[in-house]
Amino acid sequence: MKRPSRRLRLIAATFLVLAAYPAFVFGTVYAHWFGAGLPGGRNGPSDAYRHTLASATVAYTTSPRLVALVTRVMERDGQGGDMRWMDAHNNRIGARIGAEANSWKEMQARVRAAIDAGAIGATDETQITWLPRERWQDRMY
Repeated sequence: MKRPSRRLRLIAATFLVLAAYPAFVFGTVYAHWFGAGLPGGRNGPSDAYRHTLASATVAYTTSPRLVALVTRVMERDGQGGDMRWMDAHNNRIGARIGAEANSWKEMQARVRAAIDAGAIGATDETQITWLPRERWQDRMY
């Protein structure tokens, strides 16, 4: 049996590395998210925690620029409704926390503290926000 070419092996290795990073981010975020015990899996504090922690994780391990790019693509940079605005707002806060953190533990603690200080409809660019309670849905996505 013929071995795959060096180029094909390099493409496969690159794909595995690129797939490993999102798996790492999702795995660490969801491991913390499941244990957080926050209500409002969609549109509430739990949703805000997931977005903020994911963005902080990406900024801490790579760059806040990557968070900005993903926010532009996935959340349309906050355009198109209050849910997208909320997610983009919290992504920016998470990116700032991740970029400023001196350790993994500090980053996680700062995200949780930001969630604990969050509020419905917060517009301050340093305060986490979520939608009113009647808009919350208790699901994971």
